Amino acid sequence: MLILNAAVQSTQPDYVALAMVLVLAVAVAVMAIRKQAKSKNKKEEPVVPTVPAEEPRKPVAPGSAGQVKLHNVPPKTAAMLMAIVADKMQKPLNELRFISIKEAE
Repeated sequence: MLILNAAVQSTQPDYVALAMVLVLAVAVAVMAIRKQAKSKNKKEEPVVPTVPAEEPRKPVAPGSAGQVKLHNVPPKTAAMLMAIVADKMQKPLNELRFISIKEAE
């Protein structure tokens, strides 16, 4: 009789488990709605460009003509070459503009 009684009771639905599943589903839905509401209220921050900005130009000394690019030439040798060119042209060095100096091989 006990076995038959247990078999009859197991065929009835378990409402406690169903209620727990429903409460869990409602809790998950409430959390999802809150998360969406927070993301809508949050202001979007502007995207900062990752490309590095150009370096600001350094002020040049009065009477100079800017920068000189040196390619495999020490600065002392470049200064001597610039002085020789200015002397041969009979011009002041600050009136000449050297763009780059490279050793010819």
